[in-house]
Amino acid sequence: MTNKTKFDPITLEILWRRLVSIVDEADASVARTAFSSLLRDAHDYTCMFTDSRGQELVQGTFCTPGQAGAMALGVKKVITSIPLENYNQGDVFIVNDPWLLAGHLNDVCVLSPIFFKDKPVAFTACVFHHSDIGGRVSSDNREVFEEGLYIPVTKLYDAGNLNEDLLKMIRWNVRTPEEVTGDIRSQVAANHVCAQKIIEMMEDEKLDTLDDLADEIISRTEISMRSAIEKIPDGIYDHEGIIEGAGKRPDINIKLTVKVSGSDIHVDFNGTSDQVDWGVNVVYNFTYAYVFMAIKSAFDPDIPINEGAIRPIKMTAPEGSIINCRFPAAVAARMQVGHFMTEMVFNALSKATPDNIIAGSGGTPAQTNILYGKRSNGKPWHTMIIRGGGMGASSRFDGHHCAIFPANGANTPVEILESDTPLIIEERGLVMDSGGPGKQRGGIGRQMIIRSPDDGENSPKRTTIALQAGRFIYPPQGIFGGKNGSKAQFLKNSENGDPSGLTFCDPGDRISFVSAGGGGYGNPFERDPKLVEKDVQYEYVSIERAKQDYGVIIEPDSLTLDLDATLRLREMSRE
Repeated sequence: MTNKTKFDPITLEILWRRLVSIVDEADASVARTAFSSLLRDAHDYTCMFTDSRGQELVQGTFCTPGQAGAMALGVKKVITSIPLENYNQGDVFIVNDPWLLAGHLNDVCVLSPIFFKDKPVAFTACVFHHSDIGGRVSSDNREVFEEGLYIPVTKLYDAGNLNEDLLKMIRWNVRTPEEVTGDIRSQVAANHVCAQKIIEMMEDEKLDTLDDLADEIISRTEISMRSAIEKIPDGIYDHEGIIEGAGKRPDINIKLTVKVSGSDIHVDFNGTSDQVDWGVNVVYNFTYAYVFMAIKSAFDPDIPINEGAIRPIKMTAPEGSIINCRFPAAVAARMQVGHFMTEMVFNALSKATPDNIIAGSGGTPAQTNILYGKRSNGKPWHTMIIRGGGMGASSRFDGHHCAIFPANGANTPVEILESDTPLIIEERGLVMDSGGPGKQRGGIGRQMIIRSPDDGENSPKRTTIALQAGRFIYPPQGIFGGKNGSKAQFLKNSENGDPSGLTFCDPGDRISFVSAGGGGYGNPFERDPKLVEKDVQYEYVSIERAKQDYGVIIEPDSLTLDLDATLRLREMSRE
């Protein structure tokens, strides 16, 4: 038995920050090398690395919770499925098995062992959401076979030698091969950056292994996470929620209990709806990711995310249910259900810790717009944009506007979208009166109008739009007296469109995407009238709704508060 290396607190903090900076440097390399705007601009990817046993050690500062949480479980399975002595220096693996990793075929993982002194000491991995993975891009697919190319755990590089046949197969199964293969090379580059910096750190610190450092970090993280959980009163907290079925499909029932016992949490989804024959089914890993995200963000968002943060949180979900589906269920639009898991856990825990949760969010689920077609010269194009809505309010703050919550992502600039596609953005802006009224107001939703130009012979061919979204029937709910946010809308040429399948857009057509507003928190008549005055001046709230929802009178000419009239109106409302 070898003696473990000990680390004093100052050295440990320095090494931890260096590890984070290493992953963030790999993360930054993606922005410089990725081909697709979904990665380069919207940041729909996650970088991480593990110790030699596959235990997650560090993930990028800016990552997506669904990918990161699922990777922590899935990457460990990949690593431990192969004996450590069977890895070669220069190996690079690729996989997009939804049940093993992040829940749908578009999330492609590239994983590499890190060798130091001729032995594997760690692993680095990144998951990219590739906007194009082939298949029929629609949420109404019935099986995963329709959804694109399925890649089991396969060597992309074997001891440094590229598997040209695999790359060729990928190219022939996607619409935009240069973009897809360029993004895969970006993944390999990100892993290379991470590996090189880890080796440099080990040389600088004269470390022969990372496992001792990993044990120290993971152990301390687990202690901190358990300390945060112990602040929740012991008990069993339950919730039943409904997620709308797209089109004429039946609603989906989610039933869960959250059992808190000391420093342990167990979330059980027994009684939840069975899996369905369209693409919103969720694999276990993705469900767990958003359950974990709810607990972690609510009770101590500053704790590092690694194996130690995961250990106190257990989850059970019936196999064959919509949140633990069986192969070959369709899963391409898994976020339409999976994103709601954070909100469901918040609702359950609201009974125990009302100040640690938020109301329903208009970015739950994120609105994913997949658009593809051919330019006038016949050249194919393909893009994906992710849009948020108003975030739910909390006990202390108004909800953020246009937030992709509980997922994560950045905005795709208009200029980038118009340069990547033949489409024109006619309008993009906030939607007045969309935030749910409350003592703290829900975040504001937004609208974007896209037009396919009609330029005669120079017009693009028909554009296909696949929408993965929600909140068209049931708006984000307010909480503790707060009111609901506005519902989402999907319009084609000013008429209601069908968000459940494919929409075809010919030259001259206009498509409007409207995201929902966030729910409010607390009684709106308790909101500071001066805040309502600012809301009206910023055009978040109309004068009419200020009076109706908040009992606040605003002078129409000066847009200033009439405090005396407001106090009289509010007093009358109490009688």
